[in-house]
Amino acid sequence: MTKKLISLFIVLAVALSIAAVSTAQNKDSDKVTLTGNIVDKACATGRMKKDDAQASIDAHKKSCSLMENCLKSGLGVYADGKYTEFDEKGAAMAKAALEKSAKDNGAKFKVTGKMMDGKLAVASIDEMK
Repeated sequence: MTKKLISLFIVLAVALSIAAVSTAQNKDSDKVTLTGNIVDKACATGRMKKDDAQASIDAHKKSCSLMENCLKSGLGVYADGKYTEFDEKGAAMAKAALEKSAKDNGAKFKVTGKMMDGKLAVASIDEMK
């Protein structure tokens, strides 16, 4: 009886260890990294309908994205042919990154964060050189 009880505890300990490792790995897999153009939602959705959406996004002026009405629509990143909207904190970080950039258009940014409620909860934004 004691041997069976000890064996049961060993099996339970191994199962719990495996579950803990799996959970830790899933937290890392939630991380999203995108490299692309920061652009406002209003302009991104219109430009994505063009024949060469990437060229149109690359030509988009940062001054447009920083206009009050465009900022109100939200900011996000256009990467891999898709627009991903930022959360409120990410939009503020993106605005600061655009203002800091020396490029008037075509600047690329590496954005990391996690997808939450359909938006990217931004952890960091770095301009690519």
